[in-house]
Amino acid sequence: MQSVYEAAGGDEGLLRLAHAWHARVLDEEVVSHAFSHGYRPDHTERLAAYWAEALGGPTTYSDSFGDESAVVRIHSGNGPHEEMDRRAIACFDQAMTDVDITEEVPVRQVLHDYFAWATTTTMSRYHHSADDVPEGLPIPRWSWSGLEPGE
Repeated sequence: MQSVYEAAGGDEGLLRLAHAWHARVLDEEVVSHAFSHGYRPDHTERLAAYWAEALGGPTTYSDSFGDESAVVRIHSGNGPHEEMDRRAIACFDQAMTDVDITEEVPVRQVLHDYFAWATTTTMSRYHHSADDVPEGLPIPRWSWSGLEPGE
């Protein structure tokens, strides 16, 4: 059975999805606030590499950019933001449609579930301060059946 990473189109497919999602959130009035302080020019490439690793692909993100702790710190210390999370998930769903991952494509629901889980759990766990994020967190792995054991 192919991995979620492979079913999503591998590096190329996830890069297309990351570009589509990023374009959507920059046009979304609430979610775009998260990017108002600026962002790295290679944001979408790094995001695609992170998703790839989380979904069963190569460890490019961990090998080149950092671990889960670094990613979570970027998303921490901003207080609760349920509305922003909800809108970011909606942008993700729209981005999947933009890149032809439609309702008929089996991987769509798995990708939605992963993104919603990551957005509302790991990326929003440390509302008070990025300093609360522990060192050395591994990137959680997601498969066809959800979060992999031990993650």
